[in-house]
Amino acid sequence: MSETKKIARTRAQESTNAIEKLYISMRHLFSRGFYKPMGISGETLRKSLLLLRPEIYGSIAEQRIELSGLTYVIERLPEGIEECQFINLTADEGYKNSHFKSIIPPKRRRNCYRIDKDQMNIEITRGRSEIYDILTHLTFLFIESHKIQERVTLNDGEDFTREWKHLEDIVLFQKKISDKEREVTIAHLSNILGRTFDEVLEVYNTFSSEENPDRFFQLIYWLGKLAINEVLENKKRTVTFSSVLIEEIGHHIYGEIWANNIKKVLDKNELLERPIHIISANMHSVLNSIYAKDALPKEAKDLKGFEVYQLLSNSDSKPLQKRVKDFASINGLIYIKDTSGTNINVQVIDTDKINFEVSTLSKKIKLKDNPVLIVMDYAFGEQAYETMDELLKPYTCDKNIKTHLDVKSVSIMGKAGILEGGKGDIMIPSAHIFEGTADNYPFKNELSKEDLEGFGIEVFDGAMISVLGTSLQNKDLLKFFHDSTWNVIGLEMEGAHYQKAIQAAARIRGNISEDVQVRYAYYASDNPLETGATLASGGLGMSGVTPTYAITQKIVSQIFEN
Repeated sequence: MSETKKIARTRAQESTNAIEKLYISMRHLFSRGFYKPMGISGETLRKSLLLLRPEIYGSIAEQRIELSGLTYVIERLPEGIEECQFINLTADEGYKNSHFKSIIPPKRRRNCYRIDKDQMNIEITRGRSEIYDILTHLTFLFIESHKIQERVTLNDGEDFTREWKHLEDIVLFQKKISDKEREVTIAHLSNILGRTFDEVLEVYNTFSSEENPDRFFQLIYWLGKLAINEVLENKKRTVTFSSVLIEEIGHHIYGEIWANNIKKVLDKNELLERPIHIISANMHSVLNSIYAKDALPKEAKDLKGFEVYQLLSNSDSKPLQKRVKDFASINGLIYIKDTSGTNINVQVIDTDKINFEVSTLSKKIKLKDNPVLIVMDYAFGEQAYETMDELLKPYTCDKNIKTHLDVKSVSIMGKAGILEGGKGDIMIPSAHIFEGTADNYPFKNELSKEDLEGFGIEVFDGAMISVLGTSLQNKDLLKFFHDSTWNVIGLEMEGAHYQKAIQAAARIRGNISEDVQVRYAYYASDNPLETGATLASGGLGMSGVTPTYAITQKIVSQIFEN
């Protein structure tokens, strides 16, 4: 009898398995309605995350505290969440009409409400991807909090380290401390966190503000304190999903309201039957590309290339930005601020009202039938399918008349992780592969590699993978996608969802023409295969201006010259 050959799994296979377990666990817990992240119910999530060891969470599997990952997560969660034992994920259930103050995280547009000292409510209006994002961030946060608990507890909880007592004294009594005392506390924190003084000082400065200079001290104390309460007093932190959220998720409720609001504006302004070009981008690049040089003639005269856009990207350029917006509003731009809960604002641009005779946009513009541009802000993960699917549906007005939109093109510009090259480089996809499935979406991209060359940045083309969450990727898995015959050049979260909606609308449902053109281009926000170049290492800053405007101007010029 021959022995069965035991096949060892690669790290990429283990990582794939860990991601599958994470998502199955999260969907199960969501259906269940509640769970305790550091209890038995959250064990699979914790184990899978520790096995996966995503790049964004750095040293999650080590004893020392992960500071870059902590900064990344806290910027995407509501302030004060570290103090809350109970975290409720809800739908839009009317809290905006209450006395509760909305807390919006700096790096994620979501409404959160501190109900009392122990409870934080987080509104979910952007689909399952947002739930996955929050649950993985919370799991990371609580794992780190228990590291703090283990490092400061002595004699099975009978006593605590002197560094912890010092920190508790400052935080609980809200002591005003001198610069010297602050450095003493940072030195103590470096012992608690297992990091160097310089590392802790850098993160302290990141969290510091005029209103709350010692925010980092409070963050670390409350993370550790709630973990201590869990271990010593069995006061487990609990995540709950509201019954309304469980019923609503996946039913396009917010996307339908959002899309109908846009179509009502088109109808009101007699734009509904004009040729339409949809662009998914940020709220400044298309606006500035079309209007900035005409709105700021004096500034534009003295600046070359993209320098005027760099000027507008400065944090102190609010007056100039207002001038551009005011100019645009009387030259065809209609701004639709989101009220649906999707957190996706929209600009409608009526090209018939742009004076191209004096415009500096292009000397070769040949506008056909005065098209309308719909510029939508970035969607988040699965929300891309919901919003695009609803936007491409026919509009039924009050008189019950159905109008199909004459959508000529859909252009997607976004940020993505790159697997070769570095931050600020450009990726032109030829297909989207949906992670965790055999689903793949090849398409004819109207943008080519040659279109984006000549701007002083690298351009790559090939397949891109639409991942279930950027916070779950690790080097082994990404290296497999890059090195194998999949030939993946980058990763993002929305491409496959957008293409799925576009293909269904054009080729199956007949909502739009089969001849619809698609354009996809991404600029690199990070390289997860490079140590120190992940999303947790910070944003692009001014280096993002060139790729953003290079892509935008190529999209706009193709629309105008077709």
